[in-house]
Amino acid sequence: MKPKVLVFIDWYLPGYKAGGPVRSMANLVDHLRGHVDLHIVTTNSDYTEQAPYPNIAPDVWTTLPGGEKVWYASPSGVNTATWRKLLDQEDWTTVYINGLYSRWFSVMPLWLLRGSAQRRVVAVRGMLAAGMLKHGSLKKRAFLAAMKLLGCYKDVVFQATNTEEVEDVKQWIGTGAEVQLVSNLGRKLKGKALAPRIKVPGELRLVSVARIAVEKNTLFAIECLAHVNGKVTFDLYGPIYDQAYRQQCEVAIAKLPPNVTVAHKGTVAPEAVADLFANYHALFMPSQGENFGHTMVEALASGLPLLISDRTPWKALVSQHAGWDLPLTERNPFTEATQRLVDMDQAAYDPWVAGAFTLGERYLNDPAPVKRTLELILP
Repeated sequence: MKPKVLVFIDWYLPGYKAGGPVRSMANLVDHLRGHVDLHIVTTNSDYTEQAPYPNIAPDVWTTLPGGEKVWYASPSGVNTATWRKLLDQEDWTTVYINGLYSRWFSVMPLWLLRGSAQRRVVAVRGMLAAGMLKHGSLKKRAFLAAMKLLGCYKDVVFQATNTEEVEDVKQWIGTGAEVQLVSNLGRKLKGKALAPRIKVPGELRLVSVARIAVEKNTLFAIECLAHVNGKVTFDLYGPIYDQAYRQQCEVAIAKLPPNVTVAHKGTVAPEAVADLFANYHALFMPSQGENFGHTMVEALASGLPLLISDRTPWKALVSQHAGWDLPLTERNPFTEATQRLVDMDQAAYDPWVAGAFTLGERYLNDPAPVKRTLELILP
């Protein structure tokens, strides 16, 4: 009999609009389903949506085609009594909690389990990074202090996905906190060959697949294009939940020269992302912080070079001919890298495609992250 693991996460498949956390969980399930009996507690609607998923019964266990069991909680079914029932339902090997700040999917499970011998693993999901703590920082710091004071983090194992996040946990949770460095799992490869990309000098097609949000630095990206020569298009795919920030982006777009076109194209389903990437020359996402960056690794595996900030795990990209990871202290380096891409002909561009593809394949084929994830969840 496989070990039983109970997972709490605000959104799960078929949802996708919450981005990275959903993708992280879906990838973990794909890699571990042969080793672990996974039960996932989530909501019955997607991020920012009110309508429930069609043809899915709420507040019961639903077995998905891959074998994982999912409890799609209705709004009225999200309550302490139900959570207590689910926690007591089985002798869980581990309770795996995604994120820190969700009242019902992070705080409540830890509150109900405080002082127990139940193994609890909390995936930090980048929520302690400096860029994330900047937004509502006083409230978040008070929250973390209260959680420590109430004993909710006592004997909890924290999953960090990079060395910076290990330090973040030590800083905000406590130097004595148990932290394991276990990187996120990428999407399982389907054995796709590297498709050719046509590159004409003087033209560039950029893409971003992320929320239109402050932490994703959409406005910064748009402003970096103001002084680029050549025909440039920048397509934005992702949900919008901050209308004031969207308006700032629209104002910046209106100020761009006529040779630069920026357009919001709506959202894109995860299974369509790889095919989408085939239409572009680079992924432009100067995020304020990513603990992993699923879109980035999928871009690499598609042979799409990255133009990103230095606040992600994807480092030393230039030396690998896989893109640019640049500091956010000024826009000029991003503008210069963009201009370099614009000016490339096919012969200059092809090595960057090959370098991106090699880096992406190497990561996705590495068995070590799967092994470490199993060791984290099944000690």
